[in-house]
Amino acid sequence: MSLVVLNSVILKPSANIQRLLFLARGFIIFFLIPFAIFADINLYTMFHKNIKLIFAALLVVTAIWQFTESNIGNGIFLILLTVFPIFLYFKNEFILLAFLKLRKQDFEGAKKWLAYIKSPEGALVKKQQGYLNYLHGIMLSQTNLNQSEKYFKKAIELGLSMDMDLAVAKLNLAGIALSRRRKLEATNLLNEAKKLDKQNMLTDQIKMMKDQMKKM
Repeated sequence: MSLVVLNSVILKPSANIQRLLFLARGFIIFFLIPFAIFADINLYTMFHKNIKLIFAALLVVTAIWQFTESNIGNGIFLILLTVFPIFLYFKNEFILLAFLKLRKQDFEGAKKWLAYIKSPEGALVKKQQGYLNYLHGIMLSQTNLNQSEKYFKKAIELGLSMDMDLAVAKLNLAGIALSRRRKLEATNLLNEAKKLDKQNMLTDQIKMMKDQMKKM
């Protein structure tokens, strides 16, 4: 008798266990399998940004289906999950990882993550393309001023979300202009950087550059 009871318990999982099994199955179907396929054939580097929106739409559709099946908890969980692909549509994961590496002064690590972005126009929204150029500009600012200048100008052209980042880009361009004795251009860029630096985090660097210009 005890064996029969044990079997009945095994064959009929609780509602919580069923929910966990459903979520695990969804995670495998919607994330692990596609990721494994892309990684195996090396296509993840060409992942179009719209794939993330499609993934978010699939999660919403699955959530609606779960609501119709009275699995309210599953539906709410899936709706909450849609935040991640939508967030990563506007804030690319490789850009974020590269930023983290740069904060630790790990330029090689940042370069490695950015190398995964093979087709910026397809993989990134416009402002994220701006940040891709911004990061390249920062990494090359100590070794290749010509390339760094091109990247910073392209970043400004494409647009950056935060005034502080725009101020840093203009400050770097001012430094490059100053190194080439383009004093008027450097002055204009420094004034623009100062206006954008609303928290006065670049005050010392701007003052130092202005002092250098006075000596020219």
